[in-house]
Amino acid sequence: MKILITGATGYIAQRLLPVLLDHKHQLICCVRDKSRFDLEKYAGFDLEVIEVDFMKKESLENIPADIDVAYYLMHSMSGKKGDFSESELLTARNFKESMSLTQVKQVIFLSGIVNSQELSKHLQSQLNVEEALASGTYSLTTLRAGIIVGSGSASFEIIRDLVEKLPVMVAPKWLNTRCQPIGIRDVLSFLEGVLMQDYTFNRAYDIYGPEILTYKDMLMRFAKARGLKRKIFTVPVMTPRLSSYWLYFVTSTSYPLASSLVDSMKVDVVARPNDLQQKLGIEPMTYEQSIQLAFGKIEQNQVISSWRDAMNSSTYENSFKKLIEVPQEGCFKDFRSMKVDNPELVLHNIWSIGGSTGWYYADWLWGIRGFLDKLFGGVGLQRGRTNLDTLSTGSVIDFWRVILADKKDRRLLLYAEMKLPGEAWLEFRIDEQNIFRQTATFRPLGISGRLYWYSVLPFHAFIFKGMMQNIARHSRTTDIS
Repeated sequence: MKILITGATGYIAQRLLPVLLDHKHQLICCVRDKSRFDLEKYAGFDLEVIEVDFMKKESLENIPADIDVAYYLMHSMSGKKGDFSESELLTARNFKESMSLTQVKQVIFLSGIVNSQELSKHLQSQLNVEEALASGTYSLTTLRAGIIVGSGSASFEIIRDLVEKLPVMVAPKWLNTRCQPIGIRDVLSFLEGVLMQDYTFNRAYDIYGPEILTYKDMLMRFAKARGLKRKIFTVPVMTPRLSSYWLYFVTSTSYPLASSLVDSMKVDVVARPNDLQQKLGIEPMTYEQSIQLAFGKIEQNQVISSWRDAMNSSTYENSFKKLIEVPQEGCFKDFRSMKVDNPELVLHNIWSIGGSTGWYYADWLWGIRGFLDKLFGGVGLQRGRTNLDTLSTGSVIDFWRVILADKKDRRLLLYAEMKLPGEAWLEFRIDEQNIFRQTATFRPLGISGRLYWYSVLPFHAFIFKGMMQNIARHSRTTDIS
């Protein structure tokens, strides 16, 4: 079958693509920016990437007419403007109109469980999207999931942060809210299983794991599965804003996402039983089994996708391509170079930078910078990275975003996502003469940007020098800078 995938660079889609390709389907992946999609990973498969922005009607003509099925996997909880419901609804309506010009027979939508009488803003938005999609000319199959547990999922990583960082937690009362978590592997089984099953047409199903747990239960069971002893005390006086800051500072989440999560966590997310599991022959894993599977992937460095690598569309609305051309005029630069005799080792070290590996020199200073970034509302240093030694365009490395990762050209270009009075790039490159070049570029915004550069200049003198030398620490080098 010819299948259209929306949200193709997102957490769920990146997990679903290999499943569908293994079943020999022809895939059309919709992305806002082709440079963000790592096409090399799918060499040899029948997969095409097209640039489509469902907020811009003029781009919808790129969608081919001869598709059989479409997966609607687009949603947002962390838009910078805070109100994502209006943009989500507009996106859904534009998608529906674009599908009316195709031969699509079925649209499969992954939504949230909406059985509570009072819904969070996020869940209400998802219900509005479902209602908009249901009025299309195709048959809609909606799968409604609650907390998704898997390596790289937002829920899993936030629980992991809380459990591993806090031996004792004083937590909000919403930790007593009930939910019904489901493992990512089971979510994928349902998404693939309902494909062109006519009994699922124009129906909505809750998909869920076998246990109803409170968020406190989830934290304590996670701790037990990891062999950790933890104490949790809930208090009734923590306001939603204070709860959001609590999540923001302790975990790797952004503040907008933390705020949306707190809003959602006040609502029970418990499924209504149905017979879809029996019809598809799926026996969902327990919560503990999902945790063990997730850590198995982490330990083997086989995490396919992470919520951290997803981006807000408004942040890069002018495209990645423009950021690849690092500006030269009106910029401050720190440039260093050295000759190396083992470029492959140096390249491996470059590709491993950040996350658990660290920044090769004065990691404690990088940690202070990350803490200060959090204080000013930035992403901080806690996001880490999805894989230990694999990078692709769009990946996150702590408070940097990968703009270009070209191992053949031996070039890695990072763009800063921390709070700055300007823009910053960090580039690593090894040329044909095996000259290792490291360049930090800062384009200041007004006087505050210039003052910032001069205030951190003394630290650059030894941080960037030490980082470069340690990246090449096992290779005989000659400093030519």
